[in-house]
Amino acid sequence: QVQLVESGGGSVQTGGSLSLSCAASGDTGSTTFMAWFRQPPEKKREAAAAISSRFGSTYYTDSVKGRFAISRDKVKNNLYLQMDNLKPEDTAMYYCAAGLIGGSWLPLFAGESQPRYWGQGTQVTVSS
Repeated sequence: QVQLVESGGGSVQTGGSLSLSCAASGDTGSTTFMAWFRQPPEKKREAAAAISSRFGSTYYTDSVKGRFAISRDKVKNNLYLQMDNLKPEDTAMYYCAAGLIGGSWLPLFAGESQPRYWGQGTQVTVSS
């Protein structure tokens, strides 16, 4: 089992920045990736950014490319998401997730594959 606890959400104005953190514990060696998902109000949850546990490769959904940066501290077992130039459409509940993945990020970002482990979520609100 893997336990994930997010922190760092909050409210910010358009153009502002926020940084999210996720503390992972338990059998983290059983996972091959970690990711940040988000669920805007009345919309489906979607993958925003992901990072490979073994190679450190990253992948982003198009709407956050160039504005969000995912990173991981393997020693502390922490996952981070730096969010810059935030927009109102970034308003969502943000979830830390972890699981196993094959050779492609596409199923994860297409919503065809779901991580096994989830945090409880942290709210991000961007006002115009």
